[in-house]
Amino acid sequence: MTKGLFAIHTGKGKGKTTAALGLVFRALGHGHKVSVVQFIKGGWRCGEHKLAGKFPELLDLHVTGQGFTWKSEDLSKDTALAREAWQLAVEIIKKGDSRLVILDELTYLIRYNMVPEEEILTAIKSRPEGMHIVLTGRYASDNLIEAADLVTEMQEIKHPYTSGIPAQKGFDF
Repeated sequence: MTKGLFAIHTGKGKGKTTAALGLVFRALGHGHKVSVVQFIKGGWRCGEHKLAGKFPELLDLHVTGQGFTWKSEDLSKDTALAREAWQLAVEIIKKGDSRLVILDELTYLIRYNMVPEEEILTAIKSRPEGMHIVLTGRYASDNLIEAADLVTEMQEIKHPYTSGIPAQKGFDF
């Protein structure tokens, strides 16, 4: 049996979700079942959403929330949606049939006090032995970092947006 790893992709640079999705692609290539819960992504229609339907037996993708929390018009509604999405993630972890679970943008649930950090850590630590969990988002806390087996910090050095180039289909979403 493989030891399940807990990994974090954090930092202010681009690529946290992209790196996690690379692991999804790798796991699918080995025939592993994968679950992805995207917190706060809202109505974005990203390429990964279109691709998910091509792997119905192996890939469960759940897009939750109303969009970027820092632009919220109703934080209480966002919090209720985040708690609901977190409960879905807990059920996926407890069910135990996914070899890889991606919790995309989960750090914001802690940062905005939507879900207690200890509740998240308890669920991650109690995962089945062979389950890998990857958490993404800026501002990973010291407690999350301490609990993780692998932490990668993305650092922005240069970004096309600062040159006036907008997000592009197939590269950014």
